[in-house]
Amino acid sequence: MASLKEVRSRIQSVSSTQQITKAMKMVAAAKLRRAQDNIIRMRPYAQRLTSILANLTRTTTDEMVSEYGEVRDVRRVLVIAITSDRGLAGAFNANVFKGVNALIAARYASLPVGNISVMAIGKKAHDYYGRRNMLVGNYTHVFTKLSFDTVRVAAEEAMRGFTEGTYDEVVMVYNEFKNVATQVVQAEQLLPLVPTEVPAGTPSANEPANSIDYIFEPSKEEIIKTLIPQSLKIQLYKAVLESNASEHGARMTAMDKATDNAGELLKSLKLTYNRTRQAAITTEILEIVGGAEALAAGR
Repeated sequence: MASLKEVRSRIQSVSSTQQITKAMKMVAAAKLRRAQDNIIRMRPYAQRLTSILANLTRTTTDEMVSEYGEVRDVRRVLVIAITSDRGLAGAFNANVFKGVNALIAARYASLPVGNISVMAIGKKAHDYYGRRNMLVGNYTHVFTKLSFDTVRVAAEEAMRGFTEGTYDEVVMVYNEFKNVATQVVQAEQLLPLVPTEVPAGTPSANEPANSIDYIFEPSKEEIIKTLIPQSLKIQLYKAVLESNASEHGARMTAMDKATDNAGELLKSLKLTYNRTRQAAITTEILEIVGGAEALAAGR
């Protein structure tokens, strides 16, 4: 049985840890609110841009979108893995790694390992894939000051790699934010462009492409050439925002569970402390009684 001093030391240690997890939960809740607001504002814009692009590309010749829509034999792949910079978020980062591994096993198992590269957005992905010699690019700074401009640079590198023939496919793997307790790992193909589907619930979701009459200025070709790169950058930015909100939700949930677990452990330690103290008192009483009886017997 542990001594009273050891049990008391553990109680103090667990109490300090519980205070830290409570504070981290409150910080994560505050950050989650801002991150959730950002992704909620972003989704309608991304959906509307996708809707417009869908209506345009459904009546567009292949020559106009061939730069980002060229389907080639897949020999080299770029996977954009979006994780967090810090841990203490439960299985948040591990789920992304599992998602990347499952994607490679399902779609690219026939490719040599050296033909699969990973662009890491977030320090955890950078460290994980850096140890496996799969890393290209360094975007560990994205979440330091999250903005469209910081994500745009990563998107442009991926787009340039595709158009130059360095990669034949570009896929994003990230945690999609559902709610505080639920984050779902998604693997979405960024390049080449897949046939665009209009998200359900958008105004033009059930309308035929020729039912919307757009006025093009300066021309349809130039607008599409501008919209497609912008749409690709927006898709990656939206995925990063989803991951950011998911991270804070996962950390809030993890810290809440850690706080509860610390409370249960404190109860157990206090019970052990009281039992140990009671056993020590009982032993002292028995020793006193035994000593008194020995003195009485010696008289």
